[in-house]
Amino acid sequence: MLNPEDLYLANIKILDDPRMHGLTLVIALSSPQDAGSTAGQLGQVLLSELKNIEIVEFDSDQLHNYRARRPFVHYEKDHFENPQYPQLKLYAVEDSLDQPFLLLTGAEPDLQWQRFQKALLGIVRRLQPSLIVLVSAYPMPVPHTRPFPVTAHGSRKDLIRGISPWKPTADMHATITNLLEVLFTDNGYDTVGFGVNIPQYISEADLPQGTLTALEHVGMAAHLSLPTDDLREAARHVHGQINDQVKQNPEIGRMITTMEENYDENYRTSDIAIPLSRRDANNIPSRDEIGALFERFLDEH
Repeated sequence: MLNPEDLYLANIKILDDPRMHGLTLVIALSSPQDAGSTAGQLGQVLLSELKNIEIVEFDSDQLHNYRARRPFVHYEKDHFENPQYPQLKLYAVEDSLDQPFLLLTGAEPDLQWQRFQKALLGIVRRLQPSLIVLVSAYPMPVPHTRPFPVTAHGSRKDLIRGISPWKPTADMHATITNLLEVLFTDNGYDTVGFGVNIPQYISEADLPQGTLTALEHVGMAAHLSLPTDDLREAARHVHGQINDQVKQNPEIGRMITTMEENYDENYRTSDIAIPLSRRDANNIPSRDEIGALFERFLDEH
């Protein structure tokens, strides 16, 4: 394996500043598996609304496959401009009350995952964070009209207790966020992860409701004052847009009503995060069924 330290450029002066040591580290990476763009939006919100300074920049040319995740470029009348490549950076951030914390955000690497993990572990050993909070999101059979459930996990049992009664056993395709939780837990660091359950039929859209849910859990776990006002307003707007579409299509409305009934029943039995495989398959519509209805509705309007 090549030297992991060659994967990034660091501001050594800030990295070795004692004030950067012992802080909370929040990890929120965008990826194709980031339902509702939850983690990606969380990073963008924090950087746009809070004071921050870049500490580490990872080498995009080594970590990203541009043919799989092509950069964006703007066309202005008669020329191209402003190319935007995927980035992955570590920042020092101050919350709304000037409490410092660390934020790793940007695009999940496509390549060299094991080398990237070793590189990040080396950085973490220098910074010695007091808590590592990891944000993710998954498409689940929950309605958009109810609070989004959260699946909590990690080594800090006091921070995950009571959040999710769902305790499944399963094998699944990993994201780099999953692997980082294992890595840091195995190396003795305190970890807590929050996986927001996003309505599966709209999980490919940008949903501020999911980011708001994640942000609230991160703030509570890390005792940080994080910006939520703009997200709340955006969430209300998107919620209204979805409801307007549902009202115009009774078939979609009936499917969501069924999901609401199952959600409410599972909530009463303290099993709100119960997986789809354990529910009545004849009563719960699939993501494809509801998605097809939405597509048909949009085509007709």
